[in-house]
Amino acid sequence: MYEVEKPKIELDPDVANEVPWSDNITPYDDQHTITYLRLLDADAEDADWQEVARIVLHRDPIAEPERTRHCWKDHLRRAKWMTEVGYRSILEQQRDTLQ
Repeated sequence: MYEVEKPKIELDPDVANEVPWSDNITPYDDQHTITYLRLLDADAEDADWQEVARIVLHRDPIAEPERTRHCWKDHLRRAKWMTEVGYRSILEQQRDTLQ
């Protein structure tokens, strides 16, 4: 049996202005797993989106409010997708690896 090499998960990676969307988990998703978790935690705590965008996404909501809000919303939407749909792909990959 061989192991599929996954990219290393970065703790605080730079983010794109928009998530490269796909119906499957992407290398971008793999790289930004921690980012997604931080966004979901902040959302669950009703944290101020501007503070979250500044800390987690490295965006300046004062200098670029529209661009920053779009970036935050897009990444949060993808993070939620991962918990509702994307996780199934991870489980299927693990199941296939174990068989």
